[in-house]
Amino acid sequence: MIFRLGVTGGIGSGKSTVCRVFNALGIPVFSADEEAKHIMDNEYDLRGALNNVVGFDLFSSGELDRIRMASVIFNDNSMLARVNHLVHPRVLDKFDSWCDQQDADYTILEAAILFEAGADDRVDKILAVTAPIEERVNRVIERNKMSRDQVLERVKNQMSDEDLLARSDYHIDNSDNSMIIPGVIEIHNIILDLIKR
Repeated sequence: MIFRLGVTGGIGSGKSTVCRVFNALGIPVFSADEEAKHIMDNEYDLRGALNNVVGFDLFSSGELDRIRMASVIFNDNSMLARVNHLVHPRVLDKFDSWCDQQDADYTILEAAILFEAGADDRVDKILAVTAPIEERVNRVIERNKMSRDQVLERVKNQMSDEDLLARSDYHIDNSDNSMIIPGVIEIHNIILDLIKR
């Protein structure tokens, strides 16, 4: 089975930026967040199940009202857990199928909530991407046009950097004054050596 690297980090940490560098090195990247969006928009049985959980129609415009869903689930931990329980197993099944189709030295699973989704047992090694909280908040406000309170609500629902680092094999600091390319190349070479053993 192909070697799998999990890449995780809190919102605004720069996971996608790090993954783009891996991708430039020829490593295919599966984005759990993008796949979750895709299946919530396109799998009709899942749409019905999500509506049942939240108690109203999240798809009245034809596609998922992400702002409305976020306002509900990020303020209710039990609702967040129920939604995640519906979505995550489907995303991970898609990841498994996708891995079977890849022809590369290894693959990457990019997932903000890798541990919370139980995806850590689907990968061989884990890379945590971190950045100072103020930089993360400012990045997300600028990128997603969210308020500071909305960003902090999401941060609160994610694992702390300390916990991420304690459970990960590798680390990249993606603060604004750090150079990530050398770090990515170093980890890439470590994994290539691991695979050859």
